Amino acid sequence: MSKKEEFKEFMRNKPELLEYIRNKEMTLQSFYEIYDVYGSDENAWKAYERSEGPSNIISPTKITDIMKNINLDEIQKHVNTAQKALGIVEDLTTKGSSTVQNVVKGPLTSRPLNKFFED
Repeated sequence: MSKKEEFKEFMRNKPELLEYIRNKEMTLQSFYEIYDVYGSDENAWKAYERSEGPSNIISPTKITDIMKNINLDEIQKHVNTAQKALGIVEDLTTKGSSTVQNVVKGPLTSRPLNKFFED
């Protein structure tokens, strides 16, 4: 097997290294260079092991920290603004539909064809 194929297999066995690439902390090229020099030696890869587990899990302490930083007054202002905007859109659409109905109806009496400007 070639060095390139060995590296591909190594990366398949170490999915935690892909997180560094996704987060743009490292590049695949730099991992390949480390692999080219050290191979699969565990001492070379200890610096890239994540002991905290998957990064997409949020701990309860992180949730409480997030909740502490939320300003409920600001959220209420944004909700009120959105409600006002929706009210305006609703008013425009209901008023617009009534005027469209009046326009579609047209004149109630027929007018003579030769009478243009109320002559």
